[in-house]
This record gives sequence, structure tokens and C-alpha cells, in this order.
Amino acid sequence: MLNIKQQDYQEILIAQNNGVLTITLNRPHKKNAMNLALVNEVTGLFASISDSSEIRAVVLRGSEGNFCAGGDISDMHKDAASEEQRHKTVWEFNRSFGRMITQVNHAPQVVVSVLEGAVLGGGFGLACVSDVAIADANAAFSMPETGLGIIPAQIAPFVVARIGLTHARRLALLGERIGGEEAKTLGIVHFVCHSATELQEQLDRVVKQVRRCAPKANAATKALMLKVGQVELESLLDEAADAFTQSLTNDEGQEGTQAFLQKRKPNWSE
Repeated sequence: MLNIKQQDYQEILIAQNNGVLTITLNRPHKKNAMNLALVNEVTGLFASISDSSEIRAVVLRGSEGNFCAGGDISDMHKDAASEEQRHKTVWEFNRSFGRMITQVNHAPQVVVSVLEGAVLGGGFGLACVSDVAIADANAAFSMPETGLGIIPAQIAPFVVARIGLTHARRLALLGERIGGEEAKTLGIVHFVCHSATELQEQLDRVVKQVRRCAPKANAATKALMLKVGQVELESLLDEAADAFTQSLTNDEGQEGTQAFLQKRKPNWSE
């Protein structure tokens, strides 16, 4: 039984309900821009649920009308005592984003992002590793780094993987800001909503669909898909056949088969 306590976190709000863990980035005074503490809290929380089938879905959202305005630049090296320490601190701060995004990307759970207001920089990167992205039509998506004289160092590979090199280059090299509808056209998000009520209803539908799918099967499917292009195809297909055989004979496969034959819902479906 997972024991996740709000008191262990200062920069995020957490809520757990019926197999769904909601993580709310909670720095509204900075439009939920991420400092190192927040990044470490998200990374640690995802690490703590990496072996859990109790959590079926993780919902990522931001407090008070914004998802995330990127990294909090003012927090990067405020305590550095020397130029060498400054470089080290900035490097570690930046690299921590990549660790966090990788952790979220490889989570066995279905990760759902709810995108409102500012979806910038690191927030844009988080959106690009979510399995399902739901956006408000008025959300503002952007990679503004080059306009600040810096680069989208840790998120760029994930943005390219999400929407392809051509569109990623246009967004990064122009620092262009787009809305929810264009984000859907580019493949950043899957659903666009026009009110808070519609946003919540769409989230409820997605969570309901997640609960229809077996958690171990979802985790194995996600892991397989993430290896496409990383593992030689024939080797990947051999691995996929092994995973399929295992899934057919494990507890979920047996339950799913019996449920189908008996014309009932399997025990994981609600």
C-alpha cells in the first residue's frame, strides 16, 4: 500500500483517489515555474510509484490557471559563491529537468496532462511526454528560451520526438507562441476544451477509459513503444513476442480471457 503524504511535499499538491494520483504544480506566484525543489519533488514522487500497479493514472496540472511557465531562472544560481560554483549549479539545475522528464516519460502509469494558461519551456516539455494531453483552447504553448539567449537544452529531444524535427525547429528557433487548437494540429495535445467544465469532463472520460485497460498490460505496452527506434526492429519484435506470451499467461491475461468468454467486465475495470 503506497503511503504518499502531502506533508512530504512543499512545491506540489498531491491527491490520490481510486487509483488516480493528481500532482498539481503549486508555485502560482511564478505561474508554477519550476525551481530545483519542485523538480526534485516530482522526480522523487514518480520514482516512488515506478513499481506500483495501485496507481493506474497520474494527472499533471498546475495551480490557479497556469500549467507551468518553465524553469525559474531566478532560482538557478542564487546561492553560488564563485564562478565555478555558478557553472556547476546551473548545470545541475538544468540537468535535473532532463532527469525529471525522463522519469515521467518512462512511468508505467498513464500520464495525463491538463494544460491551462502558460505551457512554456519545461512545462512544454512535460506536456510532450504525457500519454494523453488535454488543453484549454486559450492555453499558450511556447519554447521561449532562444528569445532569452538560452537554449531548450533538456526538453528539445522530447519535443522532437513528439512533433517531429520540422515543427520543433520552427517553434524553438522562432520562440513562437501557439494556442490549444494549433497544439492539437501539431500533435502536442489530443483534446482541446473551451471551458473549465468541459476540461474536467474530458479528464473524467480519459480516466474512465484508463480504468478499462489492465495496468500491467498498459505498462508493458508503453515500455514497448518507447523502445521503437532505440532497439533494432527484429530484436524488438522478439522482445514483444516474449512480452505478449507473458501477458497472455499472467493473472491479467487469464482474467481478461475469462471475462471475455463469460461476457463480463474484468476485475480491473470499473
